[in-house]
Amino acid sequence: MRATSPETAPHHPPTPPPDNSGGHRRAGRRWLTAAAAALATVSAAVVIQWPVDAREAATPGYGRAELRRDTDAIRTLGVIGVQARVTTGSGRDLVATSGVAETGTDRPVPRDGYFRMASAGKPLVAAVVLQLVGEGKLALDDTVDRWLPGLVEGKGNDGRRITIRHLLQHTSGIQDDELPGYTTPQEYYERRHDTYTPRQIVALAMRHRPDFPPGTGWSYSNTGYVLLDMVIEKVTDRPWHEEIKDRILEPLDMHHTYLPGSGTSTLRAPHANGYQVFPSGERVDVTDVILPSPGDHVSTTADVNRFFRALLGAELLPRERLAEMRETVPVNEEMRTFWPDGRYGLGLVNRPLSCGGSYWSHEGGDGGYVTLNGVTGDGSRSVTVSMSTALNGSPGSALRQEQAAGTLVDHALCDTPGDGHGTSA
Repeated sequence: MRATSPETAPHHPPTPPPDNSGGHRRAGRRWLTAAAAALATVSAAVVIQWPVDAREAATPGYGRAELRRDTDAIRTLGVIGVQARVTTGSGRDLVATSGVAETGTDRPVPRDGYFRMASAGKPLVAAVVLQLVGEGKLALDDTVDRWLPGLVEGKGNDGRRITIRHLLQHTSGIQDDELPGYTTPQEYYERRHDTYTPRQIVALAMRHRPDFPPGTGWSYSNTGYVLLDMVIEKVTDRPWHEEIKDRILEPLDMHHTYLPGSGTSTLRAPHANGYQVFPSGERVDVTDVILPSPGDHVSTTADVNRFFRALLGAELLPRERLAEMRETVPVNEEMRTFWPDGRYGLGLVNRPLSCGGSYWSHEGGDGGYVTLNGVTGDGSRSVTVSMSTALNGSPGSALRQEQAAGTLVDHALCDTPGDGHGTSA
């Protein structure tokens, strides 16, 4: 293993054919949601401890040594490579890496390497939807059937009762269909280049009864965001990702965030390779995989921090729209295993800070990359940690990974050194 490098830095029914209009592969956060469901049956045996209260820390200030310690703590769990960045807007960013970019080598983890955002890209979609609301082109209480008539129906699903707000907040009740990909290494090798069109994704979800009537519960639904992409295209008569590019990426100079082209199965250089630990315990390099959309942008820690700071700093939305985005509901019991006291707004997660108050975020994981992030309520301080391994060997290992990365986020946003022992399971 390469020593940690802290530094400052500038700012598949048969498989359908590929589709250039915006295909979609597996559910972006399936590693976490599946683990959460499994852990719900053994939650009494899981001990969750939040980081030490920052107000009791002996010495204030989160610096190079603390970021190095927290990235190393993640690596010791079995994560091959870690990169983390703290941005405050004053001076240079604080950056640390740990581990290596590829097993069997001493190639360092790039300090601003590319990674797959997966569900961390959902706030991009949500922000565009809210911009359209602000422009009077769309309303949060519009039904799905208003824009996509007849698409959501069958098995109790009814697009006439599901609103745009329900989709944004995961309160639609729409179930995701379990797409193949990460059950076994063999399945990965056989299916890694499968793609699905948005309509195919929705049709697969319509084979399942909803979890609950719209607006009466909370359940994470990637299909809901597929529908939002389709609504954006219907409203604007343009590809959804072009709206994200023109409305968010270009204005914020997020030049290192992009949506891979159809058929593209790898990332731009530099990047650390992505690894998956399967339930069998086998670890496989899963970097070569097609995850075209939605929310499957590729980005960097610098760009992610820039986006979240701009979003919470009201640079992308008027404060009225941002306030709507921050209206939250509690997540379900399964997800609370991973997000204790977590609440979900319109494409944003709200989680408590050990030092008081809370922060906003949206993590993501797919294709071997798991990313956690966080930003203070005023957008002044943001942190992103990208891990190049999904520890899916057991629900417990996924939880420990979540907790260790969550500790880093908490320490960085509280600006406290902490004690390095904030989580256990």
